[in-house]
Amino acid sequence: MKPLEELIDNSETGWNLVKNWINEGKNNIEIIPSTFANANEALYKTQVTTRSPMGAIIYHTGGILVDHGWIRILGSGSERLNRNLPDWNEGKSYYQTGEKPSFLLIADDVIGGFFMLNGGALGNDLGKVYYFAPDSLEFEPLEINYSEFLLFCFNNNLNEFYQNLRWENWQEDATRISNDKVFSFYPFLWTEEGKHINKIHREEIPIEEQYFFNLKSRKQLGLD
Repeated sequence: MKPLEELIDNSETGWNLVKNWINEGKNNIEIIPSTFANANEALYKTQVTTRSPMGAIIYHTGGILVDHGWIRILGSGSERLNRNLPDWNEGKSYYQTGEKPSFLLIADDVIGGFFMLNGGALGNDLGKVYYFAPDSLEFEPLEINYSEFLLFCFNNNLNEFYQNLRWENWQEDATRISNDKVFSFYPFLWTEEGKHINKIHREEIPIEEQYFFNLKSRKQLGLD
């Protein structure tokens, strides 16, 4: 484990680059402030340098909300986003600090989709982002790295990416829901009956519950 002093580089910080991307972004973007203690702890546990965009986001933000809170990019955590990147991954992609993760959960959305950075568990394309899609339960390769994922969030037409997965007045619901919860749907989004997003029932549940339910459902469907 590298000491915190080796991970923080104020002379060559990636935060300037990320801030420029945010300022030039086309989508609605909100930076959640970080605290000194949270930033130091999360950066140390993740063992990434602030020269990288991921390290910069962990150190300088409690997280970033995109498109009225539809997507939550994980940072060092805050009252509004009570999850930081390393602790959220513990017990999912690794089991103790210092262990090399086979993937990293880097962001998620209000419909129970999870963005994952491949560390070897998802394929040979190390460092590429996958989407654990709630409407198929597949790990869908996006063929982009972490920096490109940020640009995707900040600039892409997210309505196109989430085609048929956004309901009427979704902006109001995305803004209102806690950032530690997601909407759970019934019938499930991956069923034929769940394809009509404006007609199916939805309720708020803890995001961790949804994550493990998706994994369990994937196994039951024989996708693993």
